[in-house]
Parts: sequence; C-alpha cells; structure tokens
Amino acid sequence: MLSLVQFRISLSKSTCKAIACVIAFVCCTADMVSQCCSAGSGSPIAGGYSQGVLSAKQLEFGANFQYINSAVFLTGREDAPDFLDNFQSSYVYGRVAYGVSKDFTMSIESGYWAHKGQVGLDARDTNETLGIGDLILFPRYDVLNSTSENNRTEITLGLGFKIPLGSYNDSARHLEPFSGNEYYVRLPLAVQTSSGANDIIFYGFFYRGFPDDNFNLFSNIVYIRKGWNPIGEKLGDYASVALFGSTSLFESLSAIMQLRFEWIDQMSVSEQVDYTEYDPEATGSKKLFVSPQLSYTFADNVVFYGLAEIPVYQYVSKTQIASQYQFTFGITYRMFVLSGDQSIDEVDESSETN
Repeated sequence: MLSLVQFRISLSKSTCKAIACVIAFVCCTADMVSQCCSAGSGSPIAGGYSQGVLSAKQLEFGANFQYINSAVFLTGREDAPDFLDNFQSSYVYGRVAYGVSKDFTMSIESGYWAHKGQVGLDARDTNETLGIGDLILFPRYDVLNSTSENNRTEITLGLGFKIPLGSYNDSARHLEPFSGNEYYVRLPLAVQTSSGANDIIFYGFFYRGFPDDNFNLFSNIVYIRKGWNPIGEKLGDYASVALFGSTSLFESLSAIMQLRFEWIDQMSVSEQVDYTEYDPEATGSKKLFVSPQLSYTFADNVVFYGLAEIPVYQYVSKTQIASQYQFTFGITYRMFVLSGDQSIDEVDESSETN
C-alpha cells in the first residue's frame, strides 16, 4: 500500500540537458493581441514551450514575462505612419504540467495582462486595460520515442482547449464636451484581454537529438481553430510552423536559434451584427520571425531562459499594427512526485527511457 506522498528532486544528466534545450523554445504568448492588431502572435500557448512530454510522475512549474512594444504600422507591406503612435503590452504567464505516464502529459496554463494599451496619434485616444487572460487545458501524448547509439527521436501530438476568462467587451467612459453627459465606447479588439470564445488547439512536436555532435533539431506545428464569442465575433484561425536548432555552449548554457512562420486568417462577424467599431477586413497577417534564445540550467532542475523575436517579413491585410519588439524571460522548475515505497532510481530509469 502506498504511503504518504513525498516530493523529491531528481534529474538525470540527459534529462537536464533536454530541459536546457527545450524550455527556452518559447514560441508565442496567449492571444498577445487580437487579429486586428498584429503586434504580437495570435497563438495562446504562451510560454508555448516547444516540447514533448514529461517523464512519468514528473511535475513542472513554469512562468514567464513577455513584453511587446511596437510603433510600426503597415498597409500590406508598406509603412503607414499616420495610423497610431504606439502599442504596448506586458503579460505574465504561468503553467503547471504533470507526467501522468511516460507517454502522456497534462498541463494547465493561464496568464495575466499587467498592461495592454494603444496610444492614438499625438497621444490622443489612448486605450488601456489590464486583467486575467484565458485558461488553457493542454494534454500531449508521445506517439514515438526512440533512442539509438547516435541519436534520439521524439514525436508528440497535442490537443488543447482554451476557455475564455478575460474580458472581450470592455468599454471606456467618455464625457460629451458640451453637455457633460457620460457615454461609453467599446475598447479596440487589440486591447481586450480575451476574445471571449472557446478555441481548439492542435499541436505537433518533433525532436531529433545528435549528442555526439552537440546539436539538437526541433520543430513544432500549431493550428488554432477559433470559436465565436457571445456577441457574434470570430477571430481568424491561427497557424504556425517553427524550426529550432540548439547547441550547448557550456555545461549549463545552451544557445538556440528559431525560425518561425505564422499565418492569421481574417476575422468573421455574424450577419446579425449591424455595426462594428472596426474594419473586420483589416485583420489577418503573414509573418516570418527569427528568434535567438539562451537557456541556463541551475542545480539540475531549474532553467532560466530569454529570447528576442525579430520580424524579418510581414504582410498585413489593409492597415494594422505590425510587430517590432518582443522579449520573453522565464523560469521553469521540475521535480518528481514519488510514493513512499518508490525509489528515485526507479524514476530515473523511467526518465532515461522517456
């Protein structure tokens, strides 16, 4: 009979290296901006670690901070200087994941907008907000995990579900200058903290490691099927394909380079909606990013990481905010949850084969 559950920390050397290579692969954040505003990516997997599954009975806590700032505005691919002054956001993201078995991992993820706002021309018509983001339930399953003398291969599939918690219909109070009467105007989509819809997330991950050559190759694919919110809006579906290469600079420091393409479809509005404060056709984009990244492993089970996402190609429908500066800094901590009659060696053996 199992005795009282104990928390013990144990990571094999190979697992430690995997964390250093894996955890830094932050693709994007949770609905960083609405599709009418392309300053950030439209994927809700913030922290969106490009990863497979955890070892059996392994527990992971992760958090990161993402900052976005853009004063770049485009019409198609051309500059549009007379659109807005600035868009800026600060987002804190957290996740808890658990290895139910050596092939199946379940995670719960959410975040909080510390600030999200856009400034109109000449600092007029400024809109700001803050608040909780969305909740994401994200199971992943290993369909292939093989190790040979010279390489290791892993393929993981995931199917996630986004539950809206944040506001999608916030408004700002204004005063009529002549009468002094109050009236309210809905905030732009880019400043809302949620789309207000349930989304389905399809995820695929591929890993190929070459330990003899000190090199690892990763790839992931994300497709998000957007749902309709209660007021008849559907943000455009999202897709991204990313390729990563990593190498160890020192025993605890890894460098990663990411190349990522993303596509966001135009949003849809129900026929029952008579009027919108925005142009639904001024949504959707195609972008290509390059992201240099560093990760540092401390005490075998804590990883610090940081990255900068640099846009190298952008095309937006009509006129929108484009991407300019995006930085992410985070930390992850992993441990094993063992029963009293289970040894750490047994879990280590499982993690080596996972």
